[in-house]
This record gives sequence, C-alpha cells and structure tokens, in this order.
Amino acid sequence: MNHVYTVIVLIIFAVVVSTSQFVGNPIHCWHPAEFKGWYEKYAEYYCWISNTYVVSFSETLPVDIGERKEREITYYQWVPLILALQAFMFKFPNVVWKLLHPNCGLNLNKIVNMADQTQLANPKGRQDIIDHMASHLDKWLDTERNYSWNRYVAAREKVSKICCIICSKRSGTYLSGLFLFVKILYMANVIGQFFLLNAFMATDYNVFGFEVLKGLSENTPWRDSPRFPRVTFCDFEIRQLQNIQRFTIQCVLPINLFNEKIFIFLWFWFFFIAFVSAYNLLVWCFTIVFKRNRVSFVKKYLKITDQLQNGFDRKLCQRFADSYLREDGVFVLRIVTRNSSDLVTTDLVTAMWRKFQEKQNRRPNNDDGTLRPEEMSPLSNEKQPLPED
Repeated sequence: MNHVYTVIVLIIFAVVVSTSQFVGNPIHCWHPAEFKGWYEKYAEYYCWISNTYVVSFSETLPVDIGERKEREITYYQWVPLILALQAFMFKFPNVVWKLLHPNCGLNLNKIVNMADQTQLANPKGRQDIIDHMASHLDKWLDTERNYSWNRYVAAREKVSKICCIICSKRSGTYLSGLFLFVKILYMANVIGQFFLLNAFMATDYNVFGFEVLKGLSENTPWRDSPRFPRVTFCDFEIRQLQNIQRFTIQCVLPINLFNEKIFIFLWFWFFFIAFVSAYNLLVWCFTIVFKRNRVSFVKKYLKITDQLQNGFDRKLCQRFADSYLREDGVFVLRIVTRNSSDLVTTDLVTAMWRKFQEKQNRRPNNDDGTLRPEEMSPLSNEKQPLPED
C-alpha cells in the first residue's frame, strides 16, 4: 500500500500535472488593450514563473505592495516536483529494508522463492527443497550466535530480551528489529506528508478533507476553494528607458482544477494509508515484542504433525523457539508463511525441530531425563533450568 500503490498513484498524478503545464497552457491572463502579440505571451510567462496573489472580488485590491506579496500562492509551479518527492518518500522505507536486511547473513528472497517452488514440485523434490531450506536456516542460526561470553555480551543479550527492537545479529533480533523500524518509518512518513503539504501550500491542509466532508454533508454547491484559487492577480513591471511602468493583470489558473481534485483525493488516500499503517504497526509490535507469541507460533505447527508427545517435548518446544530459532528465526518462518502456505511452514518447522532434537540427543542428560542447562550451549548462553510448562 505504501511503497507500491501509493508511489504509482503519485507518479501518475505528477505526469498528469506536468503534461498540463508543459503541453497545454496552465495560465491565461486578461491583458491591457495596449498588449499585442508577444507582449501577451511575455506577461503570461512572467506571471506563471513568478507568484500570483489572491484577492476576492468583494475586497478592494490592496494598494500596498507588501500586502499583495503576503497573499501570494507559491506552490502551483512546483506541484509535479512535490508529487515526485512524495513518491520517493513513500518508497524510501522499502529502500532501507532492501539495503539493510541482507546484512543479517541470510538471503531472505532466496528462502521465499524456495518455499514458493515447493508448491509446484513433486513429493520427492518438495521434500528435498524443505530439507535444503532447513539445513540452510540451521547453519545460519548457528553462525549468527554468540560464542564468546563477557559482560558486554551479557548486557546486550539482556537488553535484547527486554526490547527486541534493539537490532543485533548475534542476539537474534536484527531482522525483526529492522522490520519494526521500517514499519515505524512508513507510519512517520504518511503522517509527515500532511505537515509537508501544510508547509508547501502554506495552508491548513491537514483539515482539508474534513472541510470537504462538511460541505458535502450540508449539500453546499462546489465552489472555488481558497486553497486552490482559479482567478488570481499578477503584478509586473516593464522598463522603457528610465520609465518604469507597473501593470496589474487578472489571470485564471486552469491547472488548479486538476490540483484541487488531486489533493482532495490524496488527503483521503493518505488518511486511509495512515490508518492501515498504524494498524499494521500495532499488529506486528504485538506479534514480535511479546515472547509468548513466538512459542505459540511454533507450537501450532508442531502440533499439526503430532511432534509434541509429552510434557518434556512441550518444555523443549519453548527452548526451541526462544533459544534456537529466537526472534529472527521465527520471523523468517512468518515471512515464509505469508509468501507460501501453512503446509510449507509445517514441513519446514518439523524439519528444523528434528535437527534441533538431534543436537540435544548428542548432549548428556540428567538422571531424570531433563537436559542439563550447562550443556545447552551454544543454543543458549543462559545457565538456567528449563521453564515450566
């Protein structure tokens, strides 16, 4: 919604407005009688590149030049550029994600493509792809882990467990933290668009949509908007030797017919995008920040294949999610689910669960069958007993 559809909409509007400016005639002026031929063109070009000002017909034209400058509208020449800038700003968070997420050490696009291939492969080929994905993720999880332990690493691990937004590859929070950061960028951008247009048009653009809705609810006729005036005035001076003459002419801006409709649509579109982005950010914050969600996510797929046979398996499942997969591993599984199907995720989680069990079986157990906490390294640097179910 942000970096694809909104960008396309803004680029289309930028092309429409720029075409109206450079192909058609964006301004027409009522000239004095002495203006003939190229004098008329000169006056219109001058009034277009300079700024016109607004005075309603119920008012007297101000005599003070400074007062006229205070009423100038300065945005209409730059509308295509501001729309292009807005398109870039909506694309920017996606650019940040694409540039930074490969630093996690995993080719996420390749994993997603492999997951998609499993849906068209034969049973044997499908299982081979699942096993290859599981092996690849297993090596990645082992590589991006803390194998040295000191006070700095212990403090960083503790902070990352409290707040998973702290990006750390070794703590298993880089991808999820970066993802939340990008979501925050999307939200900040769409809210900032209202303030940007406020400054650009020097009007209260953030209440523009409410004024339109109020007018529609009152069944008032559609009138000339004060934010997008169609009739304006322009002052310019002509020098003839030492004689300087000032002319004031009345102009009409047909381009504001397009600008008004475009920015009305953009107000409602940005409002909708802000709502969707806020909801999406809250959902992902709840999904990533709360640790119980990762255990629930993994447990759901392990139950499908009946992998949790007893209480020990359920205890081990929590360590599988918290210490083996960690937040980044669970995040990758969530991305695979959203881009393929639950069936693929079920097989992938099961394959990784078996690899995890194989590693635990190679470590000695206590007499009661529980794993020794000190033997859990490198899956966890915490020396604590298994949590209760």
